[in-house]
Amino acid sequence: MSQAVGAVSEQRPRTGRAIVWAGFVCGVLDITAALVVYGFFGLRPTRLLQGIAAGLLGPRAFEGGLATALFGLLCHFVIAYSAAAVFAVATRRLEFLGQHAVFSGVLYGVAVYFFMNRIVVPLSAARKYPFSFQMMVIGVVIHIFCVGLPIALIVRRVASRATSR
Repeated sequence: MSQAVGAVSEQRPRTGRAIVWAGFVCGVLDITAALVVYGFFGLRPTRLLQGIAAGLLGPRAFEGGLATALFGLLCHFVIAYSAAAVFAVATRRLEFLGQHAVFSGVLYGVAVYFFMNRIVVPLSAARKYPFSFQMMVIGVVIHIFCVGLPIALIVRRVASRATSR
C-alpha cells in the first residue's frame, strides 16, 4: 500500500472517532447546561425536550408526553453530532482550526449559536419567542463552553494523538 493511500485511510477513522467523541461530549454538556439554565427559570426537563421536538413537530410535540421528549433529545444529539462533523471536516481542510483550537472553538461556539437562532429556529415549526438580551448572552456563553470549545479541543486531541503515533 502506498504511503498516500495509508495516510488517507488512517485519516478517515480518525475523523470519525473525533466526530463520535466531540458530538457526544457536546451533546451531553449542552443539554445539561440547557436543563440547568431553563430549570432555574422554571421550565421542566420534559417540556424543554418537547420544545426541541417542536422544531419538527410543531405545537403537537407538547401533547406527546415522554415519547416526544425523547424525540427532542434525539434531535438535540443529531444537531450536536452535525456540529461536530462540520468542525471536524473543516479542520481537515483548514489546519489552523486545529492549531488554534481554543480561539477557533470560541468562534465556532458563537457561530453555532447564531446559526441555530437566526437560521434553524426561524425555519422550524418551533414557537418563536421575543428577543431577550439576557437569554442571548446566556446562550452564547453556553455555546462557547459547551459546544465550540469541547468540539475544537476534542477534534484537535484525537487528530494529534493519531498523527503522533
